Amino acid sequence: MIARVWRGVTLAAKADEYLEHLRETGLRDFVQTPGNRGVQVIRRVQGEHCEFQIISFWDSMDAVRRFAGKEAERSRYWDADEEFLLEMEPLVRHYEVAEFIAGPGEESD
Repeated sequence: MIARVWRGVTLAAKADEYLEHLRETGLRDFVQTPGNRGVQVIRRVQGEHCEFQIISFWDSMDAVRRFAGKEAERSRYWDADEEFLLEMEPLVRHYEVAEFIAGPGEESD
């Protein structure tokens, strides 16, 4: 399994609005892509900024490419992202999931 990790920063005042934008764009597209195993969004407010990290899980790098295109390490952005993000990071990181242990009632590999 592959974990794809992306980071973005918004103004804290726009964090909830940005999360809703994510739900309507990227998160929807993640889960509709064959080979996607799920996605987590984590965030933290630090002063006037809110940092988001999106961790999506994939069967393989081929599955990632179905979502991201041939240049899988490139960040993928949607219309209106520029209205929220303070900078547009060009790259994402991919990791092999070495171990995944689910909590009670959750699926695990």
